[in-house]
Amino acid sequence: MTDDIRSSLRRRSLMQGMAGASAAALLPSLLPGAARAQAPATAAVNTTGLAVTDSTVTVGILHSITGTMAISETGSVEAEKLAISQINAAGGVLGRQIRSIQEDGASDWPNFAEKAKKLLVNDKCAAVFGCWTSASRKAVLPVFEQYNGMLYYPTFYEGLEQSKNVIYTGQEATQQILAGLDWVNKTRGSKTFYLLGSDYIWPRTSNKIARKHIEGHLAGCKVVGEDYFPLGHTQFNSVINKIKLSKPDVIYAIIVGGSNVAFYKQLKAAGVDLSKQTLLTISVTEDEIGGIGGDNIAGAFACMKYFQSLDNPNNKAFVAGFEKMYGDKSVIGDVTQAAYLGPWLWKLTAEKAGSFDVDKIAAASPGVEFKGAPEGYVRIHENHHLWSKTRVGKALANGQYELVYETAELVQPDPFPKGYQ
Repeated sequence: MTDDIRSSLRRRSLMQGMAGASAAALLPSLLPGAARAQAPATAAVNTTGLAVTDSTVTVGILHSITGTMAISETGSVEAEKLAISQINAAGGVLGRQIRSIQEDGASDWPNFAEKAKKLLVNDKCAAVFGCWTSASRKAVLPVFEQYNGMLYYPTFYEGLEQSKNVIYTGQEATQQILAGLDWVNKTRGSKTFYLLGSDYIWPRTSNKIARKHIEGHLAGCKVVGEDYFPLGHTQFNSVINKIKLSKPDVIYAIIVGGSNVAFYKQLKAAGVDLSKQTLLTISVTEDEIGGIGGDNIAGAFACMKYFQSLDNPNNKAFVAGFEKMYGDKSVIGDVTQAAYLGPWLWKLTAEKAGSFDVDKIAAASPGVEFKGAPEGYVRIHENHHLWSKTRVGKALANGQYELVYETAELVQPDPFPKGYQ
């Protein structure tokens, strides 16, 4: 069976729903609240007409299972369904089992907005776990704010946003972009940078922030090139030639989705040796490496908050549960892990608030902590982003990252850093 066929079958399975796995068998020992609690009255926990009954609460899952972003977003769906199964096996939320409705954003931003409205208006979902690209998040944000829904958004992103109706479980620019550039400048002595990105909000805004940091805060450093490509683009030979001519100390790559497969294969075919040429990415997780191939990206560095290889008890339990549900060859990337956090943080917040009402969830979110997070520990800041560590990993031929750096303490999220807006 080819990798393409496996990938197609994997996506088809997700679209048809999770089947056959015993949720109880997947529970890691670290899960909180294993005892089934007495369910409070529905009238007390649902005053705004959400899809809550005496025994169930309905949530939405909204990601791309088709199109160029499926390579990145499929893992998020898997992680959210794993978390939901574990929460249900541990007694649910406020004594209710979670029922999920899944929609396919299909890598199309207007479609994301349409599906978000369906989940909120027609399905009355108490929360939605979804989106990947900033374009999809920007498309659905007005919908969530208009209809007062709650979105748990899992992707590292450019920052410069804060909403009562969103919990951002990935990292923002200060935790990833600035920290990663500081690391490569300090440890590799890098002075010149070539910026690459897919052509939409997140890469362009991220590189704008990166350029300001490189040229304004890193002594003697400069950007020697900057290029963007449409989503799904597969012809990179021209820009690779430009990179080879400019000889930057660092290729700073923010290419997303399936385009990564072509870029890294063509980079290697052009003779660019990533054991000698420093490449730092903030967009390639283990999920994308599954399509790229470990041999084609070995030696590159990634700045993220999570790698599958992290050595801690929480992560070992998470990986074991993930592999039991989806197969022992599963790969788990940063966004997949951040997606797993969403249902858990929502559960913990609902129990703190004693309600599924979105206004009460929003008000109760600051200070909620998840000690069982695979990345180690997270806490929601009052700005609805997460305190988390910054890490750098080196890509290995086996498709995993080797941890080479992590901050000693959690990094406070700052989505509006002074001087970068």
